[in-house]
Amino acid sequence: MSYSVLVVEDDLDIQELIREFLQSQNYEVDVASDGLEGIRMHQKKPYDLVMLDVMLPNLDGYSVCKMIRAKSQVPIIMLTALGEEPDQIKGFELGVDDYITKPFSFNVLIKRVEAVLRRAHRTQPPQQLHYKELKLDADGYTVTVHQQKVDLTTKEFEILHALLRNRGKVLSREALLNQVWGFDFYGDPRVVDTHIKNLRKKLGVPYIQTVKGIGYKIDG
Repeated sequence: MSYSVLVVEDDLDIQELIREFLQSQNYEVDVASDGLEGIRMHQKKPYDLVMLDVMLPNLDGYSVCKMIRAKSQVPIIMLTALGEEPDQIKGFELGVDDYITKPFSFNVLIKRVEAVLRRAHRTQPPQQLHYKELKLDADGYTVTVHQQKVDLTTKEFEILHALLRNRGKVLSREALLNQVWGFDFYGDPRVVDTHIKNLRKKLGVPYIQTVKGIGYKIDG
């Protein structure tokens, strides 16, 4: 299967290097040089992955991410020269699936791309999990509360899935990182807290409990 990738990057040298490298790995690649162009291209064609620079002309990467997330759950990897934790947390709060800080190794980049696509397109057996008014359909990749669909990012869905599968058990941050991110994660374990915060806000139910000093659980 050949995945299609949209690369939104204003540095033309980096843009071309990413395009050539991904194409050499049999990806279909389109490129955009500013935020508005990236939005227009995303609206015209369904992509399997968006690689998005933060510092873009006309419309910055955070704004592009927010606009994409309003209509699509396509996996997004952010590319940035900013290495500060608040910048990364902001990206994750907007629904970014992964974060790569420049300069980066192309070998690491392709592993991140493969990992994000693997998680996003993972095939699972039909499975429905219920808890009170909360229903998760692992086959259809949907979540409903009071029969109303709730749009979650890939990682939010997988965290909720892990908590529901292990209902009544406490899952540490490390356990959630291993189940959701696997060995592809390089970063601060507290990123789990950000996703839990977003989950609580989107679901609007009090079932995800914090077990101080350990992790999170949904009561059995």
